[in-house]
Amino acid sequence: MSENGNGKDLQLASRELRQRLMRLSPRQRVDALLDVAEARALVRSMPAEDLYVTIQELGLADATELVQLASPGQFRAFVDLGGWQRDKLDPHAVLTWLRAARGGVDDTAEFLRKLHAVDLEVVEYLLREFIEVHDLEENPDVNPPGVTMETPEGRYLIEIKVEGVEMSAVRMLLNDLLAENPFEAVRLLEAVRWELPSEMEETAYQFRRGRLADLGFPSLEDAVALFSRVDVAPSPSAAARPGLVPQGGHVDYLDAAFRGLTLTEALNAEDELREVASAALVADLADPGDLDAIRRASETVRDYLSLGLEHLTGADTERAPDVLRDTPMRRIFQTGFSLTLQLKFRADRLVKMPGALVDGVLMVLPEEAAAIAALRQKRPRRALRVEGAEPVSFRSRRELAASEALLARAEAQVRLLRGALGGNDDAVRETLARFGVSLETLGVERLFAAVVAMAVLEERAAPRPVPLGRVVELGQRLFEGTPDAPRVRDSAAERARRGLEPVVPPEAHAELHRLVGVTLSRLLEELGTAWLQDGRLEPVASAILPMESAPVP
Repeated sequence: MSENGNGKDLQLASRELRQRLMRLSPRQRVDALLDVAEARALVRSMPAEDLYVTIQELGLADATELVQLASPGQFRAFVDLGGWQRDKLDPHAVLTWLRAARGGVDDTAEFLRKLHAVDLEVVEYLLREFIEVHDLEENPDVNPPGVTMETPEGRYLIEIKVEGVEMSAVRMLLNDLLAENPFEAVRLLEAVRWELPSEMEETAYQFRRGRLADLGFPSLEDAVALFSRVDVAPSPSAAARPGLVPQGGHVDYLDAAFRGLTLTEALNAEDELREVASAALVADLADPGDLDAIRRASETVRDYLSLGLEHLTGADTERAPDVLRDTPMRRIFQTGFSLTLQLKFRADRLVKMPGALVDGVLMVLPEEAAAIAALRQKRPRRALRVEGAEPVSFRSRRELAASEALLARAEAQVRLLRGALGGNDDAVRETLARFGVSLETLGVERLFAAVVAMAVLEERAAPRPVPLGRVVELGQRLFEGTPDAPRVRDSAAERARRGLEPVVPPEAHAELHRLVGVTLSRLLEELGTAWLQDGRLEPVASAILPMESAPVP
């Protein structure tokens, strides 16, 4: 085997080892890195960003040995990732990393190598925040409170403005610098006295930004381009092989694609995946060192990639490796994202439909309203049917289809409600005025309950709060059976449908029938037993059904 071949094999083996390590839990990963004879060499062979994630996942306090074994260049990357909040330097965070880098007394030289790897402007900014330098030649009688130390030549008195472990860390840092090179230390103190913090920070930020680009974090302009819309061709038909596409549960097409790759292909794909995830993180305006943001970006990327692969393979998992070989991962990501954009555009068009918005309220029921709000985000997402849950990324074409169905229902609901409330803007506003409260207070769900209840009573569209004198009649027309086994009368749904169909466009009739059934079932669940026991609906009914005697919640 040639020397070049050996070198390539060693490089592949090293990359494979790093990938295997990153698949372990943080504790197992650290143990694996430390429990070898050449721990320092192994740690220094790891990408700095992988080490950073490992340290943050385990906790810096439990991973100081990794920090101390890291190379000066790796340590500088730790500070670049963990010492900033976007474009603002966090001196307390930088000092924490410096404290973690300090080993025992015999490790001072290695600590100083790490310290000098950090941009001088970062050290100057940190000291500017934590100390005040007094020139004894200018003011020999200065006597600041708190902890102070004097430089060996007696010219400067340094006042340390932090307490506890930070005070000790700053004092040790100053002692190390003064002992290493007193002349350079004095120059540093002069810079701390006179240079502007804003200029220090801006210079350090520019250096940091360049290094982050070298780590794979693109500029914001390039990162945002990841979320560009691309033309999506029709999905190919899946081959008709029995059991090819699982019928239940989520299928991870990205995982299926990786399983079919060779080792070299998988390692290259991992590099592509890292680049796409880094771009997604930057595009979200998240800090590259924010571990929670890294996790969110990684999950989002995997979801879009799986969705894109599902579409490009025609839901055939066996095609996934070939698609991943032949298609740049960035393009696969954009395919998945563009599929969700199609839903966003439809949701945006829905909001512009005649009658869709009345007094700022979207004229659809709560489930559909939540779905539309999630879809209309800059990055379309899927609403969960869990109260208070944050929307999530789309992962499959089945989820896209479910949102398409919700949008179709919402479009029908807009047409349905507009027809039931009068058919034009003026009539709708006149009808809503009968309820005596704002539409936001009333709520679309309670409004439609009134539409159905009055249609049951009058067999026509006559939406208004249920008149007090007709409450008993409404109960009689709605419910039958016993308190233990209440039922909705068949005639209730029939009367509601017959009363509303003439004013509702034909294309919304299917949704009308569904919503009448849903509304009557809810009234049965909330009011049926009470009615059959006591023969009355008040006072609980007003929370579900607008009543003339209690128009507000």
